[in-house]
Amino acid sequence: MSTPARFIHLRVHTEYSLLTGAVRLAALPDLCRKARMPAVAVTDTNNMFAALEFSVTAQGAGLQPIMGCQIDLRYREPEPGEMPAAPAPVVLLAQNEAGYANLMKLNSCLYLRGDGQPAHVTIDELVRHAEGVICLTGGPDGPLGRLLQAGQRAAAEALAAALQHAYGDRLYVELQRHPGESGAAQAERMTERGHVEIAYGMGLPLVATNDVHFPDAGMYEAHDALLCVAEGAYVDQSAPRRRLTAQHYFKTADEMAALFADLPEAVENTVEIARRCAFGARTRDPILPRFAEDEVDELRRQAQAGLEARLAVVPHAAPVGDYAARLDFELGIIERMGFPGYFLIVADFIKWAKEQDIPVGPGRGSGAGSLVAWALTITDLDPLRYKLLFERFLNPDRVSMPDFDIDFCMDRREEVIRYVQGRYGREKVAQIITFGALLSKAAVRDIGRVLQMPYGQVDKLSKLIPVEGVKPVSIERALKEEERLREAARAEEVVDRLLTYGRQVEGLLRNASTHAAGVVIGDRPLDELVPLFQDPRSEMPATQFNMKWVEKAGLVKFDFLGLKTLTVIRNAIQLIHRSGRALHEAADGHTIYEPFEGAEDDIGQIPLDDEKDLCALHLCPHGGGVPGGKLGHDGRAQAHEAHLHRGHRGAGGALPPRPDGKHPEILRGQERAVPARAAASADRPYPRRDPGHHRLSGTGDADRPGDGRLHSRRRRPAAPGNGQEDQGGDGRRAAQVHRRRAQERRR
Repeated sequence: MSTPARFIHLRVHTEYSLLTGAVRLAALPDLCRKARMPAVAVTDTNNMFAALEFSVTAQGAGLQPIMGCQIDLRYREPEPGEMPAAPAPVVLLAQNEAGYANLMKLNSCLYLRGDGQPAHVTIDELVRHAEGVICLTGGPDGPLGRLLQAGQRAAAEALAAALQHAYGDRLYVELQRHPGESGAAQAERMTERGHVEIAYGMGLPLVATNDVHFPDAGMYEAHDALLCVAEGAYVDQSAPRRRLTAQHYFKTADEMAALFADLPEAVENTVEIARRCAFGARTRDPILPRFAEDEVDELRRQAQAGLEARLAVVPHAAPVGDYAARLDFELGIIERMGFPGYFLIVADFIKWAKEQDIPVGPGRGSGAGSLVAWALTITDLDPLRYKLLFERFLNPDRVSMPDFDIDFCMDRREEVIRYVQGRYGREKVAQIITFGALLSKAAVRDIGRVLQMPYGQVDKLSKLIPVEGVKPVSIERALKEEERLREAARAEEVVDRLLTYGRQVEGLLRNASTHAAGVVIGDRPLDELVPLFQDPRSEMPATQFNMKWVEKAGLVKFDFLGLKTLTVIRNAIQLIHRSGRALHEAADGHTIYEPFEGAEDDIGQIPLDDEKDLCALHLCPHGGGVPGGKLGHDGRAQAHEAHLHRGHRGAGGALPPRPDGKHPEILRGQERAVPARAAASADRPYPRRDPGHHRLSGTGDADRPGDGRLHSRRRRPAAPGNGQEDQGGDGRRAAQVHRRRAQERRR
């Protein structure tokens, strides 16, 4: 029979407390298992980034999740002309589903204030969203603790009364003890007596917490360096900075019981709170706004009409019956999987963009294999012509959300997003958050900076870490593979310290930003489904859950990608219209101007099987038996010809001037093909290049007068070839040097 729990951690900061918490979410179930704790609360600072991920992961590991957050409260409004007091933290825990919904609302309030102030909530907002929430007063650094430290006992009691009125028996007075080398911390020593007296005087229960920031005491120094990275401070600086103690680790129940032996009820109340918070967040099926009363019928109607319109102008790649059968097959799959609304929403904003003359990409990825998408003008590629498979996009045997990668003109992408916000409601549209991790190279650089090591030394150490693919390997692996890194650690204690700290903090999250293209659209205000976050660099809010977990929360991602190529093509077409003249290639190969009589505004009308285009891309079936069409002296298509062909034809026949003012017809004169060289003779396998390299006299020729004339470059005699006699002695080394130089010139 298992031993009853004696203590539950109710204040844990994971890696999602960016550059503050160092408890890895994936390792939390093991920490609880070793400490024999059946439940644990995650209370990251001013966010719920990990709420759903923690709930699902913990339940999968047989652990009871307690979802919460540490949230900054503006507990006192400033007097006129007075600077507002810094917000103080309180801890809020979700008791039930209503409490979880209120926590999401409060976390959205933190960032969607619109007043430019640091993230915080007010007393009114706290009271408004108090249902189903358990409140801990925040310990010595909470609002009660701040008032007690300032000697304002009456104000502390008044605030406790206001919180008690809002939360009733769900308010707990929080106590903390983090003894350091010199005893209890000053704030704890100054406030504990006042906290206990207020609790006993008002009949409020006490609760003991440990403010957990790292998994074990051995990580204290590395975590201290992490705090310096967050604040731009130095580890050994004498100026005041934020510091924790070595006691802010994940303590066992026995350690906490011994620490609060004089107040056993404060430890026991942690278990009581865990029993009251028997709620876990769940994943949801996809939620989309309703596009029409009968989405199935609407999708069929639009798809049939769209296919007829396409086939009326596009050459058929198969009999019309094949198109109809393929369309009916795809519609059946889409209806069976429940995604008609998704196709209608995507088609709606793409049609709007095209009506506003906003360039839209022709489609890419697996979505190009859908005939329904082609009929709805989501894509511009006929899947039957190119034999593309619909099953790569949607497959009943592999249930997943459809995902169109949609390219818009980079300059006008925001217009499409604003249309979507107006169509479905600003409160129902948001971007998706993404997190940056402290990878090994960045960890070495950041930790080296806070240890005040020389930049050159830190830079050298960072460059010794190998890169695999696009990411650097871990510091642990780098130490195994790179002898110079191990030698540096043995030679200097500070380097060993740097790498030790780096190993402990690498992989932790360091910052939050928004996804480059992902946008979610809901059928209700999004803060009812996920907490929201505001990136200062963006006008639109973002979800606090990342791309993986926002979909599990029921929201569907739409990709609005900004593609610069579409912007360049649009600008080229506008240049044609403004100039009224277009560039064309004459029969003799020269580029000339001709009067403009109209250009193709729709890049989709540019043929994909044009022979000149294919030759420029080395795909032409003609050209003397060598792929590439027009050949140069080395048997390859000329790179500058490919540039000119592709540029002129792809941009409707015109290219804008280069930054240096030169036009393409000038470039053509400068980049004419070089005549082919004669074949190398058998006795001279490494011929020199044509002696057409010249230089002005006086540039390195001390024995020549600087008369301004062009002279041939002076050359050393060629090294003897294989099997030839070396007149100057053993010329093997000279021959190797000459060969290498010749190879470099040919490249």
